[in-house]
Amino acid sequence: MIKYIFLSFFVYFLIGLGLYLSQRKLTFNKSGKPGKPYEYGLQNVNEVFLNVSDNIKLLNWLAEPKPNMPLIIYFHGNSFDIGERAYRIKEYIDEGYGVLLHAYRGFSGNSGKPSEDIIYSDSKILIKWIMKKLSINEKNIILYGESLGTGVAVHLAQNKNYLGVVLEAPFTSISEIAQKMYPIYPVKYLIWDKFDNLSKINNILSPLLILHGKKDEVVPFEMGKKIFEKYNHKKKNVFIDEAMHNNLYEYGIAKEVMNFIKKI
Repeated sequence: MIKYIFLSFFVYFLIGLGLYLSQRKLTFNKSGKPGKPYEYGLQNVNEVFLNVSDNIKLLNWLAEPKPNMPLIIYFHGNSFDIGERAYRIKEYIDEGYGVLLHAYRGFSGNSGKPSEDIIYSDSKILIKWIMKKLSINEKNIILYGESLGTGVAVHLAQNKNYLGVVLEAPFTSISEIAQKMYPIYPVKYLIWDKFDNLSKINNILSPLLILHGKKDEVVPFEMGKKIFEKYNHKKKNVFIDEAMHNNLYEYGIAKEVMNFIKKI
């Protein structure tokens, strides 16, 4: 009996150790290299490589806004190269919005290893660079975060005056998601990259739009609802009954985003 108890604890420990050591591979499911923008039917979209703090060059796709139109800075989720988001940004570009689609370290052919702090640092450099390049300020910018990217958008939007913030399928924190996935482990105390959206959400001063599918199989809908309910400034939600994690754009989400921007 003691032998089986010991064996059970040993297996429990090994699995837990494996999860602990591989957590960044789970959080950052790094992607391959995309094609060129024109291969996805995108016109007037340029590849731009940004030098960040340690001489790593990060790929971005940039479509400059038409006169008097804002720029949407798009932070993607954890499993895509930026080419897989071409169909989304095309809807905004076609209406005259500028779009800056950013690829993290380790994604879309970029070198380097991502982490929460490194992504924050790189993204701050990105925003400073684009504001200088286009001679714009925060009031000309919409921060858009998708899934993992909501953690980036929330962090960057704190105590700033951006035109607006859009969160698609936001989570309360990576720690809480991990705890739900692995309830027999104390994972919330072992996570390196917490992306704690819930604790930061009321530091956002800009109008907020939250998009979430009620059948989301990756980030529970209740998390998006919880963030929306906690936020105590100007806000709007679009919760879609049949939508899942990756198919919100099949339900006309782009139009909801543009309507939100127009009414700010």
